[in-house]
Amino acid sequence: MSWDFETDDDYAKELAWVDDFVREEIVPVDQVVKHAWDLRDPVRQALIPPLQERVRERGLWACHLGPNLGGPGYGQVKLALLNECLGRTHSGPIVFGCHAPDSGNSEILAHYGTPELKERYLEPLLRNEIVSAYSMTEPRGGSDPTGFTTSAVLDGDEWVINGEKWFSSHANFASFLILLAVTDPEEQRHRRLSMFVVPADTPGIEIVRNVGVYGHPEGEGTHSYVRYHDVRVPADHLLGGRGDGFVVAQTRLGGGRIHHAMRTVGLVRHALEQMCERVLSRSTQGELLARKQLVQAMIADSWVELEQFRLLVLRTAWKIDRYNDYQKVRGDISAVKIAMPKVLHDVAARAVQLHGSLGVSHEMPFASMVLESFHMGLADGATEVHKVTLAREVLKAHSGTDDLFPTQHLPKLREDAERRFAAVLRPSVGT
Repeated sequence: MSWDFETDDDYAKELAWVDDFVREEIVPVDQVVKHAWDLRDPVRQALIPPLQERVRERGLWACHLGPNLGGPGYGQVKLALLNECLGRTHSGPIVFGCHAPDSGNSEILAHYGTPELKERYLEPLLRNEIVSAYSMTEPRGGSDPTGFTTSAVLDGDEWVINGEKWFSSHANFASFLILLAVTDPEEQRHRRLSMFVVPADTPGIEIVRNVGVYGHPEGEGTHSYVRYHDVRVPADHLLGGRGDGFVVAQTRLGGGRIHHAMRTVGLVRHALEQMCERVLSRSTQGELLARKQLVQAMIADSWVELEQFRLLVLRTAWKIDRYNDYQKVRGDISAVKIAMPKVLHDVAARAVQLHGSLGVSHEMPFASMVLESFHMGLADGATEVHKVTLAREVLKAHSGTDDLFPTQHLPKLREDAERRFAAVLRPSVGT
């Protein structure tokens, strides 16, 4: 096995361009666009599409996709390096066409959609002419699909959907929703569910309210509480086979988790950069904050945690490229998901502390980052669930013992070694 931490010269030049482009063009847009997914916003429509066109001209549009879907097919490692640049911004992912939840939804449509569904939904989604939502979590069942109650019943050539979904992000902007519903309640737990494309203008869809995240601007709610009442969709809007919903969901969730982690690397680095600027700019008791040993410890801890997390993300991306099978890196993805909220929380919390009263105000982003770390610990599966998954994957590579004492019990090891090397040890015993 060989390891290489260098990026080829051509791609390194592209990353340098992306970094400059993000800082000079996208960061200012973030200050005036309320929500980059809202295609009805005239300010958004005036500012973001021209930036997207420049990205397309550069050949960097939708880098998460293979050439068959209009992407460059760079693979996950190169995508990770790109997403690090984009992660510091709100609008960056959508300017580059690799934004959630549309990136994951496009993967589902690409894998499981009929030609008609791809033409109607996938193609405009890839061009960002429309946006989509992923309608999975439920008010009662949370994110555990085995506890879902939203149902889809086949009635002739239509599916009839009833139930409620919670935190369906961007449903208020979406042209369609991808929905997970129970179609076979008597089947085994992971065969009860099926996945559907549901056009957003279908009668019976009610957005009860758009839920905001605490700390974000009032009225910004974009995580929809959706009620489905006798919603009818054509039978061919089923994605995958009947009962395949859990398998189809993993197609998007594995990729979505690692892509979110890639962007989080950039967000954490953004917080660390601001910490460094602060402590090199402010003085107390006659010297720079940067000269204080406890401040230096905070900077050092933040750098180490960031780099450890980044290496875990990159190695996981490398393994995805190598195996081309999310199931084979299931434990690695869970490890990334476990580490992600903690590293963001810890670094952002230190940034709050080092900025003092300014740090807890609306005038800096750190308090929002701290709360976002808790959001990350819930989205795409709770941290506790991923710890269980990782532990199970780790334990598969190990086995127990029927002996009374552990296999590495020192008296036993010493006895075995003395027996093995008896010929060498015997003369020394005599002396």
